Amino acid sequence: MKVIKEKHSLAMRWCHWVNFPLLTIMIWSGMLIYWGNDVYTFTLFGHTFFKFFPGWFNKALHIPFRLAEGMSFHFLFMWFFTLNGFFYIIYTIISGDWRELVPKRNSFKEAWLVLLHDLHIRRTAPPQNKYNAAQRIAYSAIIVMGIGSVITGLAIYKPVQFYYLAWICGGYHFARILHFALTIGYVLFFVIHIVQVILAGWNNFRSVISGFEVINEEPKPAIETNNDERPE
Repeated sequence: MKVIKEKHSLAMRWCHWVNFPLLTIMIWSGMLIYWGNDVYTFTLFGHTFFKFFPGWFNKALHIPFRLAEGMSFHFLFMWFFTLNGFFYIIYTIISGDWRELVPKRNSFKEAWLVLLHDLHIRRTAPPQNKYNAAQRIAYSAIIVMGIGSVITGLAIYKPVQFYYLAWICGGYHFARILHFALTIGYVLFFVIHIVQVILAGWNNFRSVISGFEVINEEPKPAIETNNDERPE
C-alpha cells in the first residue's frame, strides 16, 4: 500500500533551491576574478603539468578581461549566499533537524557500507532514516565548507579590516588557497550529489520539490477474534 509521507520542510527546500543558483553565480564570478591572477598550478621540478585554468578554457567561456564584472557579482551575491546559509543553520538548530543531519559515532563506518551498496558490491542497504550515514557526513561537510568560504572570502576581501580572519586563515595568500580549494570542493560535491540523486530515483528528487515522498507500507494484519469465546 502506497502512503504519502512528509520528508522535507518548506524552509529546507527553500534554502536548498535558492542556494543552487547563488553558488553557481559565486563560482562563475569567482572564475572571472581568478583570471586576473591565476597562480595555482601543479608544478614539479620546475615543470608545470597542470594549470587552473588553461588559456583555451578561459577563452571558450569568454572569461578574460571581465575582472571588474566578476568582482561586482561576487561581492554582491556573497551577502545573499551568507544570509541563506545563516538562515538554514538557525532553522536546523531551532527546529531540531540538526539531529537528523549531524553525523553519529558510527556514521563513518556506515558511510562505507553505503558506498559499497551504491557500487552494487553489497546487497543489503545500510539503515537510513531521513538521511543515511554518507548523506549526514556530506551535508554537514558542505555546511562547514560554506562557513569556511565566508571566513576566507572576508579575509581576502578586506585583509586589513578583517586582519584577525586573515591571521586565522594563515595569511592572505593561504586564505586565497583555502578559498580556491573550497570552490573545487563545491564542484566535486555537486557532481557526486547529482549522481546520487540519479541513483536514488524520482521519488527522492520529488520529495525535495514537493516536500513529500511516496513509500510502500505493508498493511497491518487484522486482529483475529475467536467466535467461540463469548461472554456469559
